[in-house]
Amino acid sequence: MSDFDYGHYEAGAESGELEHLQSASGSESDYDSNFNVYEQDTESAESTDFQQGHSVQFDGADGSHYEEQEFTNYSNDQYDSNHIFAAEGSESSHQAEFSNLDALRESFQSEFASGTELHGDPGQLGVASN
Repeated sequence: MSDFDYGHYEAGAESGELEHLQSASGSESDYDSNFNVYEQDTESAESTDFQQGHSVQFDGADGSHYEEQEFTNYSNDQYDSNHIFAAEGSESSHQAEFSNLDALRESFQSEFASGTELHGDPGQLGVASN
């Protein structure tokens, strides 16, 4: 019987690194203004004049004199003026900003070692030899 020696050894190392960076940013703004003006003028005038008269005059043959007067005078002048002014308004603004940052960093390292050693007769292993 002959001796059979078999030896095998393997070793290694591996390392790596992954780095990823992503950023996003933005902004928005808006402005709105709304103003309204209202104005109204009204005027009115009234003028009323009223006169009424009554007169009686009598001269008698004997030289007598009779006189009667009744008189009404009414006058009304009226003027009215109105001015209405109104204003309303609104104003608004909005501003927004954002920023986003995603970062990924990964590193890995691995090592391995393997070895095989066999001692013995090939017949023991069931290996056919010529």
